[in-house]
Amino acid sequence: MDRESRIRQLEPHNLLALSAYSVLLRFAWIFKTESVIIPAFLDSIAGAGWLRGCLPVLNRFGQSMPPIFFARRLRAAPVKKWSLLGTSAGLGLSMIAVAAMWMLTGDKQQAWLPPLFLLLYLFFFAANGLNQQVFGTLQGKLIRPDRRGELLGLSGIGGSVTSIIGAWFLLQYWLSLPDRGFGYIFGFSGLGFLVAGATCFFVKEPPDVGHVFNVPAQEGSDSDGHVENVPHADGGLHASFRLVRDDRDFRRLAIVAMLFISIQLLFPHFQALGQQHVAPDQIGFQLMLWVIAQNAAVGLFSWISGKLADRFGNRLSLQLQVFGTASVPLLALLFTSGIGGWGPKHFWITFFFLGLTPVTIKTLTNYALELTEPARHPLYVATLHASLAVPFIFSPLVGWLVDMLGFESVLLGVSGTILLGGLASFWLIEPRHHQRDELVELQPEP
Repeated sequence: MDRESRIRQLEPHNLLALSAYSVLLRFAWIFKTESVIIPAFLDSIAGAGWLRGCLPVLNRFGQSMPPIFFARRLRAAPVKKWSLLGTSAGLGLSMIAVAAMWMLTGDKQQAWLPPLFLLLYLFFFAANGLNQQVFGTLQGKLIRPDRRGELLGLSGIGGSVTSIIGAWFLLQYWLSLPDRGFGYIFGFSGLGFLVAGATCFFVKEPPDVGHVFNVPAQEGSDSDGHVENVPHADGGLHASFRLVRDDRDFRRLAIVAMLFISIQLLFPHFQALGQQHVAPDQIGFQLMLWVIAQNAAVGLFSWISGKLADRFGNRLSLQLQVFGTASVPLLALLFTSGIGGWGPKHFWITFFFLGLTPVTIKTLTNYALELTEPARHPLYVATLHASLAVPFIFSPLVGWLVDMLGFESVLLGVSGTILLGGLASFWLIEPRHHQRDELVELQPEP
C-alpha cells in the first residue's frame, strides 16, 4: 500500500486523535483565557492600560516569528507529531512557571513581577505559534480538505463542553478565593497542556519519504518558463516575503487577516470595561460567566463554520465570521450604555461573539492550506501568522488611547477596521472551486 493510500486508510482514526488533542488543549486553555483571565491577572500585579496593551503585542509576536524560522525544519521532518508533542510541553511548562511565580511570592506588587510574567507570556506564545503551525501542517497531511471542517466542529463542540464543565466546577471556585486562585488556575492549565501533548502518541502518521516533502529548495520558474531552484525558499524571512510578493491570492488573504485580527487589540480591554459596571462582590462570578460564554460560542461557531466550510468552502465561512467579529465592539458599547433596556447584565453576550475569534483564525489557516500543496503548508501557515502580527505594533497605542480617550472611540475605530476586512474578503477566491496555476505563487508579478 502506498503512502497516500495509507494516510486515507488512517484518516478516521487520526480525525478522532486530533480532535481529542484539540479538546484537551481547549480544556486547558479556558483556565488562562486571553480576554478575561490573563488581563485580570496582569491588573492584579500592575493595572496600567498601556501595560495591558503590551499583551497582544507579545501574544502575536511570539506566535508569528518563530514559525517562520521553523517552517523549513518542520517541512523536512519525516514525522510531524513529535514537534506537536514538544510545543505542547512548552505550553504546559510556561504556565506551571507562572503558577509557581504567583504562589511563591508574598507581595504581589513587586516591580519585577510584571516583566517576569510578560517574559513567560512571550515564551508561552512562541510555543503556541509553533504549536498552531505544526497542528495545521499535520492536519493538512492527514485530513482531506473537505473533512477539516468536521475536525473543527468535533474539536469545537467537545472542547466547549469540557471547558464549560471545568469553568463551572473549578474556575468559579478558584476565582472566588481571596487571591483569585491564580496559582491553582495556571498550574492546572499547565498540567492540562502536558496531558494534551500525550495524545500525540495516539496519532498514526506515516513518515514522509522521498522528494515530495524533503527537498532542500523550492522550485520556481524564470521568465522563459524554465524551472529553477531557489535555495532556502521553503523557510525563513526571505521565503515569506517572496510568498507574499508572488502569490496574489495569499496576499489578499493576508490583508483580510490583518484587518480582522485588530479585534485582538481589544482583548485585554473588554474585561476592564465590563468590570467598571459590575459590583465588586460579583466580579469573580462575572469573570467565570464571560469565560463560559466565550467557550460555549467557540463550540457552536466551530460546528456551524465547519459544516459551512465542508459544504461550500472556507471563503463563505470566513466572510460570515469576519462580519460577525466586527459587531463585537459595538455590542460592548451597547451593553454598557443602558440604551434600550440593555445593560451590564447582558455584557456576557459580548464575550459570546468574541468566541468567533479563535474559530476565524482556524478558518484562515484552513483557507491557506488549500492554496498550496502539502509540501509548502508549513511556510503558508507561518507566513499567515506573521501577517497577523503586523497590526500588533499598534497595541500599546490602543492601550494608551483607552487611557486618554476612553473606550468608546477606540472600540468604534476597531469595529470599522474589521468591517473593512469583511469587505476585502469579497476579493478572495474559493480555492476548492477555482483552478489555480500551480506556479503562480512562485513567479514574480509583471
